[in-house]
Amino acid sequence: MIEDRKRKAVLLLGPTGAGKTPLGDLFEERGLPLPGYRERSCLHFDFGANLRRLVERDVPEGGITRDDLDFLRRVLEDGVLLEDEHFPLARRIFEAFLARRRTEATGNDADESLIILNGLPRHVGQAEAVDAIVEVVAVIFLRCDESSVAARIVDNVGGDRLGRTDDDLAAVRRKLHIYNERTAPLVSHYNAIGTVIVTLDVDPQTSPKDVWERLASVEGE
Repeated sequence: MIEDRKRKAVLLLGPTGAGKTPLGDLFEERGLPLPGYRERSCLHFDFGANLRRLVERDVPEGGITRDDLDFLRRVLEDGVLLEDEHFPLARRIFEAFLARRRTEATGNDADESLIILNGLPRHVGQAEAVDAIVEVVAVIFLRCDESSVAARIVDNVGGDRLGRTDDDLAAVRRKLHIYNERTAPLVSHYNAIGTVIVTLDVDPQTSPKDVWERLASVEGE
C-alpha cells in the first residue's frame, strides 16, 4: 500500500529508443546526479517493462487480476496507451512494483528512494492522476528526432532492445506518432506548472553514460 505522504519522483520523457530504460537503470545503480538529489537512492519504475513482465508471467499478483492481464496483453499487442479511465489499473501496477521491491534485497530503501518514472504518465490526463500518487519534482526530457530513433534502435545503443518484439518499422512509426500526439505535450504541461525541466539532445551515438555525465555537470542551486 502506498503511504499517505507523497513520494518524490523524476519523470523521464522521450520517444521510443531515446534511452529512457537504460538511463533509469543507471540512475538506480549510481543515483540521480542532479543538484539536491545526489545523495538519494533511486528506484526505476519502467511502466512498459512492468507491463511486459506481467503479461509474460501471466500470473495474477498484487491486485492485478486475470481480466487485467488479458486487457494488458491487448494493450501491448495493439501498441495503444492506457486512457484516463484505466488509470486505477496503472496505479495497481505501480503499487505492485513498490510492494515487490520492498521484498527484494536491492540495497535500496523502497520507502525512501526517489522514484524514476519511465512510461507513466504517457499523456496529460495521466499526469493529473499521477499527481495524486507522487510529486514530480523534475522532468528529464531526452529530445531525439525520428532518424536518430531509427538508428539507435537498429544499433541497440542502450543495450535494452534485445528480445523486443515491437521494434519493427511499422510499430516504431506507430509509437512515434502516438508519442508526438499524446506524450510530447507533457513537456508543456509540466513547464506550465513550474516543474523543473532538463532538456538533453540525444543523437544516434549518445549512451546512457553520456547522459548521466552531462547531468552530473549541472551546477548546484
